[in-house]
Amino acid sequence: MPNITVISVGKIKEKFIKDALCEYEKRLSRFAKFKSIEIGDRPIPDNASQSEEMQVLTREGEDILSKIQKGDYVIAMCIEGKKLSSTDFAKKLSDAFMTSSSITFVIGGSLGLSEEVKKRADFKMSMSDMTFPHNLARLMLTEQTYRAFKINANENYHK
Repeated sequence: MPNITVISVGKIKEKFIKDALCEYEKRLSRFAKFKSIEIGDRPIPDNASQSEEMQVLTREGEDILSKIQKGDYVIAMCIEGKKLSSTDFAKKLSDAFMTSSSITFVIGGSLGLSEEVKKRADFKMSMSDMTFPHNLARLMLTEQTYRAFKINANENYHK
């Protein structure tokens, strides 16, 4: 059974998002072993300088990189990444599983992802030109991952 891991910076606080994540994680369990890893977000000083922001990004990046397993196919969620339709995303996952049994998605904090994390990524993906809070991005990614498995299994899923 393939492995899916989502590493995200920040904790989910809202019950309704936790509930929705649990539902999609339960649905995904038919297709893959799913694991979510939350990295604590580093405090950003008010009116932080660019240097201070880079320090936060670097530390969060180190935390993220320490959780990525050797051999994982890593997909970094970032604004400059490639946008995919649900069908193209399903194909991307299928192709990635040809090279690795584990796919790790990475969602950054409010400052995004460090260059080191982006360099480690095998693929950079964007959900939209819009910016979403990490908790909503995580929910959308989990739902789209479930949808991708349904597409790849030739099973119907509501549109």
